[in-house]
Amino acid sequence: MNFRVISGKNICTPEGIREGYVSIRNGLIEGFHTGESPACNHEAIDIGNLLLMPGLVDPHVHLNEPGRTGWEGFATGTRSAAAGGITTLVDMPLNSSPVTTTATAFDKKAEAATGQLQVDCGFWGGIIPGNEKEIPQLAEKGVLGFKAFLTHSGIDEFPNVTEHDLHKAMPVIARYNLPLLVHCELSNNQQPQPGNDERSYRHYLSSRPMAWEDEAIALMIRLCEQYQCHAHIVHLSSAGSIAQIKQAKAKGLPLTVETAQHYLYFNAEEIPDGQTAFKCAPPIRERANNEQLWQALQEGIIDFVATDHSPAPPDIKEIASGNLMKAWGGIASLQLALPVLWTAARSRNIPVTDMARWLGTNPAQLPAGLSKLKGKIARGYAADLVAWDPHKKFIVTPEQLHHKHKTTPYLNQELYGVVEQTWLAGELIYDNGKFPALNKGKIVTLDTP
Repeated sequence: MNFRVISGKNICTPEGIREGYVSIRNGLIEGFHTGESPACNHEAIDIGNLLLMPGLVDPHVHLNEPGRTGWEGFATGTRSAAAGGITTLVDMPLNSSPVTTTATAFDKKAEAATGQLQVDCGFWGGIIPGNEKEIPQLAEKGVLGFKAFLTHSGIDEFPNVTEHDLHKAMPVIARYNLPLLVHCELSNNQQPQPGNDERSYRHYLSSRPMAWEDEAIALMIRLCEQYQCHAHIVHLSSAGSIAQIKQAKAKGLPLTVETAQHYLYFNAEEIPDGQTAFKCAPPIRERANNEQLWQALQEGIIDFVATDHSPAPPDIKEIASGNLMKAWGGIASLQLALPVLWTAARSRNIPVTDMARWLGTNPAQLPAGLSKLKGKIARGYAADLVAWDPHKKFIVTPEQLHHKHKTTPYLNQELYGVVEQTWLAGELIYDNGKFPALNKGKIVTLDTP
């Protein structure tokens, strides 16, 4: 049997940070134990004062394969994840070609991923107008849930749905007890209009108002209640929706919410004109708004934080022109999920244990079937672990990043939290800049044991 122990002075268990050791057998956690590890014939790893946490789970990532590997790919994206302490990803359905809206497309994506995964990876199915009949086949293939847009997705092959479409899809999704993730901007198909200065961040921000988000979230709350279908609001940026989300949760509706690191780290007042690395949708809003997001996260109104990692080539990102209205809206950040959130959190005196909750335990509860396998250091869970130093600082440089395109608003930022080692199913897959074991990840589906 494959048996090993990892000991340390700071192990993040469900009961808090404890000194002791984690015993691992055949890729699963056998248990957490206080005291010194037993003297027997096994591999023993002592991480000293590093913090050992559950491997992170990011359910909002665009890996773009097959079809758009010029943007990202399974190999580069999952290497970036491993280097950031992320051991499980769920890939979005819209940036690959074909888009993941049919069982055939799912098979093509699974085939493309095979043999390229540095970490575990599951897939969301896509909901577009008219494909509600594909939901059963996609569920049978093993998608962990579904994703839809209420405004143009940026990908013509993945058109947005209307309320009429959702009335058809949500009852079917509810029967399978799967979540529906929704990009909540209700623009009524009115695209942002060009202004006098397409390099102006203020102009871009005003082109996607909070009202778009708030109206879309109100719609999803209403449909969530009508069909008792688990609705998940992705990348919340508008504090204007916090009250209605809180009220919906108080009623016991199956509603969950994520926000993204960039909404908690950056503020609109500080974003220079022409810097398209900051462009995302919904946009990064003002400081006063973002402080309310922090409060909602701490109160549990927002459930967790996910990167929405979405890189693009420099020409599509309009790096040279600085045209914010034309540039692809997406932020590359996968490898930096932990240090970015921790850097912002520690300045607010938020305990480090919240990183495990917001980046591991809680996001593992969104994809169907993962909550009993991922996100905790506890008996029976996957031995997916990350050892990191929350006190150590570093400056982000392109050379450190493993994702395909290095354009990111975090370049040259000084961050706290250095990931030193990552284990997947008990096997060391990242070790201080090196990858000692390659392609150990597996495709995660509903029937994953």
